[in-house]
Parts: sequence; C-alpha cells; structure tokens
Amino acid sequence: MKIKKMAHIRRRDAMAIILGTAGTFIMSSSVYASKDNFTQRINKITNNKGAKETEIFLDVPEIAENGNQVKVNFEIESPMSQNDYIKTVYILADGNPSPDVAKLSFSPEMGVCSATTRMRLSKTQNVYLLAENNNNQFFMTKSMVKVTIGGCGG
Repeated sequence: MKIKKMAHIRRRDAMAIILGTAGTFIMSSSVYASKDNFTQRINKITNNKGAKETEIFLDVPEIAENGNQVKVNFEIESPMSQNDYIKTVYILADGNPSPDVAKLSFSPEMGVCSATTRMRLSKTQNVYLLAENNNNQFFMTKSMVKVTIGGCGG
C-alpha cells in the first residue's frame, strides 16, 4: 500500500480560497430582486398608476418540491369583447434575480383570458399576476409559493 503525501497549501492560497468563498455567499444573497426593485418594476409597467388588487384565479402550488419547474395557471373573467378585454398579463416573482417571469398578450378574438405555463423560482417568494385591460387599467393578485428541497415545507 502506497502512502500519499499531503499537499501543502500556501497561506496566501488558503486566504484566497476562504475570501473567494465568503464573497460568493455574500454576493449571492444580494443578487435577488429587492422590494424596491420589484416596486419600481410594477411602477414601470403601470406607468406609476398602480394596480387594483382583485379576485383573479391564480393557481400555483403552495409548496413546490422543485423550484426548477413550478406550474402557473390563471384565468381572468372578462367579456373579451372589442370594448372590454384583457390586453396583457404579466407574471412576476419578487424573489428571483429578475422579477419578470412571463408576458402574455391577449385579444378579443381569443374568447377567454387564461393560460398555463411553468416558471423557475429560486427560493420561497410571492408570485404576482398583473393584468392590463384595453382601457389601460391594471389589476393584480399574488400568491406565496414555498420552494423546498424534498418537499419538507421549510
């Protein structure tokens, strides 16, 4: 049996590894969208008009075992006529590095305003649905999604 010699690491190399690892952890927590950035994003979409919170059917799981594929389903009651229809729907997540998840466009010819998609969530966070009608009015709802490892609910 051969005995291997232990590799020697210089003190400078060890300090570089330690500082690099610590910097990675510190920087990774600051990469996520802050509440100010998220509020600015909503203000930019709505042209500082804000959005009225209303009852919109937003179906997301309460607990997502895998943040890589989180199913999102929504349905908005609208006549979808030439005079009254939902024009654009935005799906936003306040804890992702970029809050924009999806932007969907609708027209009266579609007849209904509903869709299903999948998104990636980096951690437990709120998912927002922001809808704009043809009169440039905005409506919003939100739902919390807990992203877990193995579905432990923490």
